[in-house]
Amino acid sequence: MNILIVEDESRIAKRIERMTRSIFGNTLQSLTHISTLHRALQFIENNTLDLVLLDLNLNGHNGFDLLTTAVSGSFHTIIISAYKDQAITAFEYGVLDFVPKPFNRERLEQALNKAITKEKIETNEVKFLAVKKRHRIQLIPIEDLLYVKGAGPYTELFLTEEKKELHDKSLEKLEQLLSYSFERIHKSYLVKMSEIKEIIVESGSKYIAELKNGERIPIGRTKYKDIKAKWL
Repeated sequence: MNILIVEDESRIAKRIERMTRSIFGNTLQSLTHISTLHRALQFIENNTLDLVLLDLNLNGHNGFDLLTTAVSGSFHTIIISAYKDQAITAFEYGVLDFVPKPFNRERLEQALNKAITKEKIETNEVKFLAVKKRHRIQLIPIEDLLYVKGAGPYTELFLTEEKKELHDKSLEKLEQLLSYSFERIHKSYLVKMSEIKEIIVESGSKYIAELKNGERIPIGRTKYKDIKAKWL
C-alpha cells in the first residue's frame, strides 16, 4: 500500500502517520507527507499511489482544488477535515470516506479498512466521476453513465448519446463507489440497474441484460439469479 498524506498541520500529520503505520503494518510500502497543495499535485502526477488522505484547508488553499484531480486517479481518496459541512460535496465527487476532525484511531481505522477490505459504500451517492482529458479534469454526471466496462487497470465509461470516456480507476474501485445504483452483473461490467429493460435467457445458459438504448451486456452465470431478483 502506497499512501500520501496531504496535511498542513505538522502535529496532525504526525498523528495520522503514526496511526496509519500501526493500522497497515507490514502491508505499508510507502507513506509520504506533503503539506502544500502544489507539491501534492506534483507528487500525485509522478508517483503510483493506492490511497490519498487529504485535508481540505491547506495553508488557506482549498483542498477541493486537489480533490478533483485526486478522484480522477487510480487510487482512492479519504478526506480528513474539520469542515464537516463539506462532507456531502466530497462524497458527491467520489471520495471513499470523510473523517471529521477531531478524530480518534477507531474512526480513522474504520475509514482505512474500506480501502483494505474493498467494502462497498452504500450510504453516500456519488454524483460525478472525474476523468482526465488532455491535461484537464472533466466531471461526468453519474446520471449520464449507463454502464462501466473493465479494461485492465482502467475502465471504459459508456454514457448517453453514445459517448465513451476512459477512467483511471479499476472496475473494483468504481464498484465500491457506485454500489448504490450500479451492480456488477459480470466480471467485466458494472451496469446501472435502472437502465436494464429486459433480462434475456439464451440457449446454452447465456444470460443477457438488454438496456433501454438497445445495447446488450452479458450477465455472469453465477450472478444471474441475484441480478434478476434485484431487477424485479
